Amino acid sequence: MTAIKHSDMANAIRALSMDAIQKANSGHPGMPMGMADVATVLFTKFLKFDASKPDWPDRDRFVLSAGHGSMLLYSILHLTGYKDMSLAQIKNFRQFGSKTAGHPEYGHAAGIETTTGPLGQGLANAVGMALAERMAEARHGKQLVDHYTYVIAGDGCLMEGISHEAISLAGHLGLGKLIVLFDDNHISIDGPTELTVSDDQLKRFQASGWDTQAVDGHDPEAVEKAISAAQKTNTPSLIACRTVIGYGAPTKAGSASTHGAPLGNEEIAGAREKLGWDAKPFVIPKDILKAWRDAGKRGEKPRKAWEGRLKKKNVEDRRAFNDFIKTDLPEDFDKIVASYKKELSKAAPTIATRAASQKALEVLTAAVPSMVGGSADLTGSNLTQTGIMPPVTAKDASGRYIFYGVREHGMAAAMNGIALHGGFIPYGGTFLVFTDYCRPSIRLSALMEQRVIYVMTHDSIGLGEDGPTHQPVEHVASLRAMPNVTVLRPCDAVETTEAWQIALENKTGPSVLALSRQGLPTLRTKHSARNLSAKGGYVLQEAEVGPRQVTLMATGSEVSLAAEARAILEKKKIGTAVVSMPSLDLFAKQSAKYQDSVLGENAVRVAVEAGVRQSWDQWLCPDGAFVGMDSFGASAPAGELYEHFGITADAVVKQAVGILKARSKRDK
Repeated sequence: MTAIKHSDMANAIRALSMDAIQKANSGHPGMPMGMADVATVLFTKFLKFDASKPDWPDRDRFVLSAGHGSMLLYSILHLTGYKDMSLAQIKNFRQFGSKTAGHPEYGHAAGIETTTGPLGQGLANAVGMALAERMAEARHGKQLVDHYTYVIAGDGCLMEGISHEAISLAGHLGLGKLIVLFDDNHISIDGPTELTVSDDQLKRFQASGWDTQAVDGHDPEAVEKAISAAQKTNTPSLIACRTVIGYGAPTKAGSASTHGAPLGNEEIAGAREKLGWDAKPFVIPKDILKAWRDAGKRGEKPRKAWEGRLKKKNVEDRRAFNDFIKTDLPEDFDKIVASYKKELSKAAPTIATRAASQKALEVLTAAVPSMVGGSADLTGSNLTQTGIMPPVTAKDASGRYIFYGVREHGMAAAMNGIALHGGFIPYGGTFLVFTDYCRPSIRLSALMEQRVIYVMTHDSIGLGEDGPTHQPVEHVASLRAMPNVTVLRPCDAVETTEAWQIALENKTGPSVLALSRQGLPTLRTKHSARNLSAKGGYVLQEAEVGPRQVTLMATGSEVSLAAEARAILEKKKIGTAVVSMPSLDLFAKQSAKYQDSVLGENAVRVAVEAGVRQSWDQWLCPDGAFVGMDSFGASAPAGELYEHFGITADAVVKQAVGILKARSKRDK
């Protein structure tokens, strides 16, 4: 039997990619064809994986940051024998219900470590994965944790601003097991990259503390030598692989025309001839397929050796590692939270919810060792660090707190990577207004159903003097509009603790905690072991002077304002209830019966929130009112701003009384 050459294996990737994209009449053939040589070297000689056990904890992570080249990954997963990636899936590329979406989607198939497509996100996720590996190794030792994170990134990934934050953070932390393979093909959608960029990428990465190399991406020996050298560094590594986009296409290779469109039958026929590939579409010669399947089994031996090492650990260490992988909350978690809430209800502190969050974290981080926190250079404002959370540094990764610097984009994406790696529950803070910088990553947290917790403080005009640039009037509403994001805006210390409980128990999506700068009174002075916030909204104060005529709905700092308005209305003999709605998202998931019982079917409804009206209308009756913002804020002390913008107890009372009078007049 003729020995299978490297080119045979690489051409199998090219052929499957060309064929699948042509059949779908949609896709990006250029990148898979150009990077097939590099990927073949990586998967057959370096990447530690076992296709028969894709979730092996100590596997190397591979991230296709240039997610438009998804057929590169799908082809390799099929060729190496991942059960999820059958030939039928390859043939069904980009079709409804397939595992082979246009861009790799986490959870669709084993071997897809993260959702990529938004350029630069995969690279930044990989920084989080590499950081998680470092932190895990510091806790459990090299016998159980010793793996690399590899990335294939393109020009677009490196142009996106998030790449600067990611590579800077990785270099600062000295993530030596992060290796980026740069598809240096000099082509983007618009044409040659010289149209838009003239950066010296090697010098750029060197400036951030990376090791760099440049190789011919079609020379397998040079690629192998470069990866081998990168594995030995104490810094993250960039290998610029000079490639030809659409390699093998007779007339389109090296041009933008191969980037985002099928090659066409004539060009594919020419490519087959040029590459010496005479197999029919979707057919991989048996000897080549066997060589790939052998590569897929290459990791079986090290995987079994790793399982043996785990088995030999003493009972305590083995349990600790297994618990680490599961990231389950402690069995007595509910009791821990309830006990702390009882203390709060008794003490009834007046405290900003950002400060209440820190006090809750003191309890929670002690109970949940998998929690790792951080902040984008706002630790003293977000109050995200606790006394038992030393910093993670380049020299010591055993800490639990990450100083992300002024890198909101990079922080949010790295947290996704940490969560995807497994073993940790990441949370990180910035100002709520800067969720704009985090938004692409929050969206991907939601899409990938990752337990990532965003601690967003200074949540309204209540932050005061910093002015409209820092006052988030539209952000809560916009975050509520994003599917599978749980937005929590607690009104006091008790609700803040409940919000943290909800976020930690939410294993299928991200949570955003919107927290105040200004002090707020404790309204929940009667202890309840149950998490009342878990249903999104509940009756905080019921009408007392008679049947309920008015329901005042509010979140966060405005709940106490609603309580003031209720007191005025009750003195007027108007039965009024206050409904706290820390999460409109969770309230929307409750039964109509529960919603009606909380809001009152016939009561006048007035919503109060120091933000824009969007997201409230579904809870307002046709004649309901909203007291809040319809403009940007201003620079002034918080009290003056609330007065100026008409977010006051008197304004709430006026709206409620006005609607009652209008109803009475209408009913006569």
